[in-house]
Amino acid sequence: MKNDFTIINPNINGDYTVSVAKDEEAAEVMSLLLETAKWLQSIGSQQWSGLLHGNDSHDTVGSIKQEEVFVCKHNNEIVGVVILKRQPSAWDSELWGSKAYADDGAVYLHRLTISRKQANAGLGAALLNWCDSAVSFKEKKVMRLDCIASNPKLFAFYEGNGYEYMGQEGDFKLFQKGLLNS
Repeated sequence: MKNDFTIINPNINGDYTVSVAKDEEAAEVMSLLLETAKWLQSIGSQQWSGLLHGNDSHDTVGSIKQEEVFVCKHNNEIVGVVILKRQPSAWDSELWGSKAYADDGAVYLHRLTISRKQANAGLGAALLNWCDSAVSFKEKKVMRLDCIASNPKLFAFYEGNGYEYMGQEGDFKLFQKGLLNS
């Protein structure tokens, strides 16, 4: 799977850079994900609560080794993370059903997160839009993601950034958007 993508533009708003996470950044990436899981818990959400108990359903460290984790940095500090899987995971296959197969032309977006220090600065939307416009994936045409159905603010965020609602599977809403550089 390595070398099946090209970063067209590593910059976001001139202040941030995005790159593939390196093995030595795994601890910092996991720390940011845990920070987000704790924050979500503090506002009454159970999203990502598995991380608080050592259960990483998206195998972030393994995804780093597969070059599927991208980090957004500001002054050499990781302030954002996103996982872009070029093959559907078991989770994706369960949610997307028959649409999720190895050569389905989709990239699956997971764990988009921003440091709480950068919250409310528009970086989340900027990183989300970077995913479908500033990186090109070989033979991929759409970006897919899911979010918990009980968070209307989150799915409004995705729809507000051009993602089309594709239906609901269990407790999760499904969204997709065409890739600009396919």
